[in-house]
Amino acid sequence: MKQTAFYQQHRVLVIGLAKSGFAAAKLLHELGAIVTVNDRKPFEENEEAQRLEQLGIRVVCGGHPLELLDEPFDLIVKNPGIPYTNPIVKKAIEKHLPVITEVELAYHISEAPFIGITGSNGKTTTTTLIYEMLREGEKRPLLAGNIGVAACEVAQKAEANNWLVTELSSFQLAGIRDFRPHISVLLNIFDAHLDYHGTKEAYAQAKANIFKNQTNEDYAVVNADDELVMRLAENSCAQKVIFSATKKLDSGAYIKDGWIYWNDEAVIAVSDIVLPGKHNLENILAAVAVAKLTGVDNKAIAKVLTTFTGVKHRLQYIATIDGRKFFNDSKATNILATQRALSAFEKDSVILLAGGLDRGNEFDALLPYLHNVKAIILFGQTAAKIARVAKQAGIETIEYVDNVEKAVPVAYRLSEPGDVILLSPACASWDQYKTFEQRGDIFINAVHKLK
Repeated sequence: MKQTAFYQQHRVLVIGLAKSGFAAAKLLHELGAIVTVNDRKPFEENEEAQRLEQLGIRVVCGGHPLELLDEPFDLIVKNPGIPYTNPIVKKAIEKHLPVITEVELAYHISEAPFIGITGSNGKTTTTTLIYEMLREGEKRPLLAGNIGVAACEVAQKAEANNWLVTELSSFQLAGIRDFRPHISVLLNIFDAHLDYHGTKEAYAQAKANIFKNQTNEDYAVVNADDELVMRLAENSCAQKVIFSATKKLDSGAYIKDGWIYWNDEAVIAVSDIVLPGKHNLENILAAVAVAKLTGVDNKAIAKVLTTFTGVKHRLQYIATIDGRKFFNDSKATNILATQRALSAFEKDSVILLAGGLDRGNEFDALLPYLHNVKAIILFGQTAAKIARVAKQAGIETIEYVDNVEKAVPVAYRLSEPGDVILLSPACASWDQYKTFEQRGDIFINAVHKLK
């Protein structure tokens, strides 16, 4: 870990705990900052706050009192999930206090260069592929960020010969000032998290922050098939490295004659790749580009792509029961992700499980992808909205259930041998579940109960 005196004696307010807030508060305390932690959960129910208080850190729990900002803080570190419309965050901005997220802290202390991956869909799969390729290529990668481990926690262990492979959300990227990945990846931009950012333009700009501090010594890996991504990348000073799943390129990562190419070099036959779904070809191409930029050889790349079958909750194969194949795509928290999941099974008969948090959008964009869906099981706030589109698609069997657990036996009852039973909600989980992971785990358990 880099030794820095930057935060010493700085008065820092950490708003929101969970993994990233806890890690940030603990690190800042160790760096000599005067830390106050503020979390909405009451102290007696708040294990993280109790642990921090035992370290001598001041904690204020049970709400976000605005009078906290009457104190002379130098810096605010915000949990990424807390929106900028939150009253205490708004007041901090009005007082011209810098508001950052913990990935900024990670950058300041890391001895290792960063590889930062973002996009509306495919971040976790791409991040995991890059990590596995670099690990197979003996490049000493460390995995961090939105994928489950706070970046500032991992950065403390990083050495100069590591690579910090970091999944980054728009929430995290909206709060950076100095963060500079040596290699950035922007996969795609789709309407998502508009309830948080307000507009698609604000959301896209948050994603584009991944390029913000890069120089011509860095690389920006971008999707040539996404016009908005390419437009955002025009403002980057980094060297552009493009990938395309639809057209041959003069350089970069692309597909030709059934092979994945890097520049003019054939890397692996597409038919040898075991990860399902056309949409995953974009993730694979981005990962190949990053792997080649870091010096990973084709043998290591091929070994990963011939063995890697997917990430949990992301088009994850669960089981075959009486000829029915069950797939868990709980991470499909928006329409594009469900479109891509359905495209992966366009030659199969599908029973779709969908629904969840209502963010105010409609689901007409699913219509072209429902042609092979024989039945749909709906739950959550958006059930009626998705049912309208299902009826328009000519799906005759539409069932309503209370939750994912109850959806599984209904789907089995309606299915036949050879069918695919797919959980791909097209919605966030927060109306019924704490996380998409919890929703997916409940689905998995319900499937195993059928055995």
